[in-house]
Order: sequence, then structure tokens, then C-alpha cells
Amino acid sequence: MSRFVPKVVLDTNSVLSALLFPKGRLVPLRVGWQAAKFVPLVSKETASELIRALSYPKFKLSPADQQELLADYLPYCLTVKVPEPPPETPICRDPADIPFLQLARAGNADYLVTGDQDLLVLAESFVCQIHPRNH
Repeated sequence: MSRFVPKVVLDTNSVLSALLFPKGRLVPLRVGWQAAKFVPLVSKETASELIRALSYPKFKLSPADQQELLADYLPYCLTVKVPEPPPETPICRDPADIPFLQLARAGNADYLVTGDQDLLVLAESFVCQIHPRNH
């Protein structure tokens, strides 16, 4: 009997929090993907945003630190190619959030986890469940 493993889109801030704060409240996300309790989905666009965010000066991460953090996330992920043209998504106030909605649609995600109000307001009208990241 196979076990259902949900496919989950994590926004960049959720991934950063899980990776950068080992005693933070999002550690269960990191433990979850490491234990294969869910499969994180990434696309070229969302992975690029994560790589860019890890290089922000405020995090003070060396290139080796950045690579180590990526190595603790990306190997657990399933890469989804978002088709061209991309799938339709609800209108979102922040264009930077659209790649996460497109990834969720293209990857048939079960959940999208975010703390972003621009995404949370779409919870009633989107094809997969959008959950606040603090739960």
C-alpha cells in the first residue's frame, strides 16, 4: 500500500526561515521535507528566487554557506517545468508571487504554504489549499 505524500509549494520566505533559523518556528518544514512527509515543488523561477535571496547581504552568508543551504533543500525537491504559456492563475496583487501560483498549478500541488498576504487572500479561489506558514 503506497503512502500519500503531498506535493507542496513553499514560498521563498518559508524556505529561508526553515533553512536559516534552526531553532525557529518553521523548523518542522525542514524536518518534513527531510523525512519525506511532503515533497517540495520548485520551478526554474522559484529556485532562482531562492538562490538570489540567499545572496542578500543581510544574511551574511558566504558562497559556501549558500551552497550548503541549497544542498539541504533542492535535493528533496521535485522540479516542475512550468509550460509556456503558463497555466492561468487568479489575479495577484504582487507579480512576484505569480511564479508560485503557476508552479502550484503546473505541479498539481496539494498545498501552497506562505506567509504572504497577497497569496493568502487567494485561498478561497485557488485550485490547491493555501495555508499560512505558521500552522
